Amino acid sequence: MADFHDSLNYLGYHVIEMPRSPARRNLFAIAEAQFGFFTTKQAKAAGFAEKTHSYHVQAGNWIREYRGIYRLADFPAVERPDLVLWYLWSRGRDDVPQGVYSHETALSLYELSDANPSKLHMTVPMSFRRNSEIPSVLVLHRANVPNEDTQEMFGARCTTPLRTITDLVTEGKTDKALLKQAIQEGLARGLITRSDLEGENVQAEVRRELRALSTGILDDRS
Repeated sequence: MADFHDSLNYLGYHVIEMPRSPARRNLFAIAEAQFGFFTTKQAKAAGFAEKTHSYHVQAGNWIREYRGIYRLADFPAVERPDLVLWYLWSRGRDDVPQGVYSHETALSLYELSDANPSKLHMTVPMSFRRNSEIPSVLVLHRANVPNEDTQEMFGARCTTPLRTITDLVTEGKTDKALLKQAIQEGLARGLITRSDLEGENVQAEVRRELRALSTGILDDRS
């Protein structure tokens, strides 16, 4: 931990001192793994009774980012806090996030095209339910995404480059020029391969569309 903090200090980041009480240490360990964010259940598990949560917000120790989601006020700033926030929003009854960033948002995160969506696209399981209104910043897609089709980015889960492209092709709403650009960039950077595009896990109809989009791109790259 000391080496991590020393590195942040060297880079010019403000680094908070390790808290002394067991509850604060527990919460810091949880929040540090989530870029400063934590949930109500996590705070309770760390040792903070729920009746004390409003006090810590009023005292300036915590920032309430959304219903049931907080952030340590003096935690160093991160590049994409919004990704962690809405990832935690997607948590289920077990407090484990269910959503994965996908479609245009994933395309943007990988910098595979010029796509710059104004909203965050997230895929949630078919069984996902919310009693409250879906935040306007989110566009939800429904599918059961296997873990092997995801990877971690900015403290959240995101569909892999191949899954991202195939999802967009399947949906059929993305400009083909952007899809072609994404395939070309993905191949050039080794994020996808020619064999990926022809893989058995890719639906036959999607494979045909990928083949058409890849015309003139699939050269000697492997």
